[in-house]
Amino acid sequence: MLHSYILPALKRTGLVVAEAACLLLLASMIQMHAPSPALADEFTKEDLAKWERQFMDVVAEGEKLFHSALGRNTVSCDMCHPNGANTHPETYPKFQKQIGKVVGLREMINWCIQNPLEGDPLDLDSPEMVALEAYIKYERRGVKLAPGKH
Repeated sequence: MLHSYILPALKRTGLVVAEAACLLLLASMIQMHAPSPALADEFTKEDLAKWERQFMDVVAEGEKLFHSALGRNTVSCDMCHPNGANTHPETYPKFQKQIGKVVGLREMINWCIQNPLEGDPLDLDSPEMVALEAYIKYERRGVKLAPGKH
């Protein structure tokens, strides 16, 4: 298979047969010893337990943040959304009138941090943002996805 690509290139470069054979042998050896990629569904029970612990640690951090003042005033997310209720993460992305466009959940979280909480926006991929999103979604686990719903 590999030789079908290499031989024409070798012929164009004018390499002699011995050199070409050596290069083909080397290319074949490299291909034979290349690590095969791991499949996404290859994991153990130990992997699942470890990943669940890590996820729940992030959810716990999000819960702490959700119940903390994230801005310059004393307002926290839970003052409008007790226990993550009424956040409806299952409906994002959707049009948000306050922002004037279709946004994802993280953009809406930042809008709340900047406006009611009077804080600075989080980087969309920061650990704090991921933790807030994880907590909010965890609180609504089991609810059917409904992007765009109001």
